[in-house]
Amino acid sequence: MTGSVLVVDDDSAIRTVVAAALRREGHAVTTAASLAELRRAIGAALPDVLVTDVVLPDGNGLDEVARLTAEHPTLPVIVFSAQNTLATAVRATEVGAFDYLPKPFDLDVLGQAVRSAIARGRHAPAEFPEDELNGGSSLIGRSPAMQEVYRVIARVVSNDLTVLISGESGTGKELVAKAIHDLGPRRRAPFVALNMAAIPRELIEAELFGHERGAFTGAQARVAGKFEQAAGGTLFLDEIGDMPMDAQTRLLRVLQQGEFTTVGGAKAIKADVRIVAATNKDLAALVQAGQFREDLFYRLNVVPIALPSLRERRDDVPLLARHFLDRAAEDGLPRKSLAANAVAVLEGYDWPGNVRQLENLMRRIAALSRDEVIDADAIRRALGEASAMPAPATRDAGIEAAVRARLERIAIEEPRTLDDGTLYDRIIGEVERPLIEAMLARHGGNQLRAARALGINRNTLRKRLDTLGIDVGPGRPDGTE
Repeated sequence: MTGSVLVVDDDSAIRTVVAAALRREGHAVTTAASLAELRRAIGAALPDVLVTDVVLPDGNGLDEVARLTAEHPTLPVIVFSAQNTLATAVRATEVGAFDYLPKPFDLDVLGQAVRSAIARGRHAPAEFPEDELNGGSSLIGRSPAMQEVYRVIARVVSNDLTVLISGESGTGKELVAKAIHDLGPRRRAPFVALNMAAIPRELIEAELFGHERGAFTGAQARVAGKFEQAAGGTLFLDEIGDMPMDAQTRLLRVLQQGEFTTVGGAKAIKADVRIVAATNKDLAALVQAGQFREDLFYRLNVVPIALPSLRERRDDVPLLARHFLDRAAEDGLPRKSLAANAVAVLEGYDWPGNVRQLENLMRRIAALSRDEVIDADAIRRALGEASAMPAPATRDAGIEAAVRARLERIAIEEPRTLDDGTLYDRIIGEVERPLIEAMLARHGGNQLRAARALGINRNTLRKRLDTLGIDVGPGRPDGTE
């Protein structure tokens, strides 16, 4: 589908290239180099599509787009900009832009956007106060991979579609969820997060839906669950791939019916929340393996957002490193800066712990380095110390050494989890699983003998097997001799 297109950019080379590409597709193209020329062109003839830059010599293109879309609500506008931030992407959506393209962009992508704009008309604007868009997000990055993330966020903040964020540990999945909440219409209501991997399996339903007094042993009062706590706002379900099957079934029912009951309760409660889920696992593979419900996967995966690893966005490393040093200084640590050769070392590292690892490294350097300017040698030493941290303990290592090694590893790769209240259950779980599995293997899967060796009764062992999801496999699980 072809039509008339007005292209606005103060760079003559960009105007020439974009106009030529669109004319090859059959569009009638006119160009303008400023807001004044844009207004004259619009006054002469309203185009089918307006394509405009943000920074123009006589003003801000987004401000003009806001005025034009108010006066001409059927005019679709495509915005492109070198100001590649989440705020720019969301602001473009806020003023009514049909699409946003970060510079540099692919001409084929622009061509498809123009055709879509002509065919489907403009999108309705979202409503975001401008003062809440400036610097309100902790997401940082100008790489193409992050620009695509920003584009998706900008398109979903104004609605209640369920979002599934995937990515390696440390990539910033909760930051994305928080940005979706903070920039959306639910921003004045609570943002509540629940990490599925940090909650004992038998308590997940009570954590999600709450419980009534007397619902189970120890339930001495009614407690509101995360769904109630997040009423009107956003519920962030982190590590959703670790949710047990029975809880998956209840969550699916809530998503389908829009209401839930507390554990031990009978009254239905409206589930007035937006769901954002996240995982570092391949949920599609878990579905194939029968470990995750297929119908729940499709309910959650309405809008997928794939976060790139830090090694896939190396151009963002210097920006992130300087940001973390600045934030460390704001927190009272000595102010540091990076030498050019230090930046090169940071960009060349693979960052297995992703952004979280980079942040931890910058804070450690800010706290411990005596030099005001951090050079390449300092970075290499710091990275060498990190890589030299004991790996997960070998079978021959003592328990104390194993726990210390694991804690040191977490401190490097996931420092925030040291203070999030989940550490005890996590470490105990990591120690308990191999212990039970080893005893079961030693006794051929016989639970009675394994329980005796462990010094616990068989019923306790069965509960721990269920909680930890341990498959006893073939053998004599009933404990007969």
